[in-house]
Amino acid sequence: MSATPLVLYSTWGCHLCEEAQSLLTQQQLSFTVLDIVDDPVAFAKFRTSIPVLGAGFQYLYWPFDQESLRDFINEHSLQGK
Repeated sequence: MSATPLVLYSTWGCHLCEEAQSLLTQQQLSFTVLDIVDDPVAFAKFRTSIPVLGAGFQYLYWPFDQESLRDFINEHSLQGK
C-alpha cells in the first residue's frame, strides 16, 4: 500500500503558508504545495483557511506546530520521520 501524499494548500505571498512549509521541511516530510488560486475547488474550500495540510480526506488546519503536525502524521499513519 502506498503512502497518502501530503499536500500543503497555500498561495503566493502567504507568510503563514511559508511558516507551515518550514515546519513540514523541518520534519523532513515529502509534500507538494498546491496554490489554491490555480484550483477552483481548493480555492472554494480553503480560501479563508490556508495554510491547510491535506492527506487524502484528512486535513490539518492552521495554526499547527511541530507537535500537532507529528500527531496528525502518526494518527493517520502517514509518511514521516
